[in-house]
Amino acid sequence: MTISQGEKLPDVTLTKATSEGPEQVQASDFFAGKKVALFAVPGAFTPTCSAKHLPGFVEKADELKAKGVDVIACTSVNDAFVMNAWKDANDAGEITMLADGNGDFAKAVGLDTDFSAYGMGTRSNRYSMIVDDGVVQQVNVEGPGEFNVSSADHLLGQL
Repeated sequence: MTISQGEKLPDVTLTKATSEGPEQVQASDFFAGKKVALFAVPGAFTPTCSAKHLPGFVEKADELKAKGVDVIACTSVNDAFVMNAWKDANDAGEITMLADGNGDFAKAVGLDTDFSAYGMGTRSNRYSMIVDDGVVQQVNVEGPGEFNVSSADHLLGQL
């Protein structure tokens, strides 16, 4: 079942991609006490994710923060090394990359999907959330092949 507005995020382990290497973090610790604009992509370096999704959040980072967002985070079913390389390749210093290498977070929030037909295995759906102190305030899940409600612009309109 997909997580809904008003529900607390599940406490799973994610891996924060840093320039010093991977750092494991508990979701409960990462989201505690802050407002987070979270977006998820099916895969780093994939076409829509690299051409539209991540660049939109990089471009709108200051606007999101001006509306009360403390942290902008991206999650994907990739490892921390890939997430950090993607961050560097896109000059996305304002974005915290949260690797969900085994898809545990995607499964726990009910937003995993099967991309086996594309040779990618189980991945995350494309979505965005506003999370305040670990509680989902908004959740926006894209339909297959779509890119609208998970954008930075859409989240700005919800703040």
